[in-house]
Amino acid sequence: MSDCIEKKVHLRAPLDRVWQAIADSSQFGIWFGVVFDGPFVAGSRLVGRITPTQVDPEVAAMQKPYEGKTFTFIVDRVEPMRMIAFRWHPYAVDSNVDYDSEPMTLVTFDLAEVADGVLLTISESGFDAIPLSRRAEAFTANDGGWTKQAELIKKYLVGTSAS
Repeated sequence: MSDCIEKKVHLRAPLDRVWQAIADSSQFGIWFGVVFDGPFVAGSRLVGRITPTQVDPEVAAMQKPYEGKTFTFIVDRVEPMRMIAFRWHPYAVDSNVDYDSEPMTLVTFDLAEVADGVLLTISESGFDAIPLSRRAEAFTANDGGWTKQAELIKKYLVGTSAS
C-alpha cells in the first residue's frame, strides 16, 4: 500500500478564483462540507464541524450521517496563490475513539496555472504512521473521499463563476 494519495483536477477558472475557493475557510467549507471556527492562517488550530456540501446532493447525502461531527484541523503552511497544507486525523469518524494520540497526515493543495485554468493537485501523505489496525481503512476511505472532493471543487467553481 502506498503512503500517499494524489488526485489531480483541471479547473477551468482563474488562479485567484481557485485560490479563494481553497484558502478562504468559508468557501472551502461550502464545497467540502464543513464549517470551521476560524480562517486558514499558518500555524492555526481549527475545529471543523461536518455539514453536508452545498454543491452536490448525492455527496451531501453521503455526508449526512456524519453531520455535526467535529475534527481538528491544523493549518501547516499557506503560500498565497500556490499552496496550502494542513494536518488532520484521517477518517476519524468513530466517536468512541480518541484520535488525539495518533499521528496526523499532511494534506496539500498545490496550484499550477495551465493554458486554460489551474491544475490542482491534492495529496495526502503519512499513512504509514497511522496505526495498522485502521491504516488500510483510512487510506481507502480518504482515497475515495479526495476523488469526490476534486469533483466538488470543480462543481463549486462552475456554480460560482462570474457570468
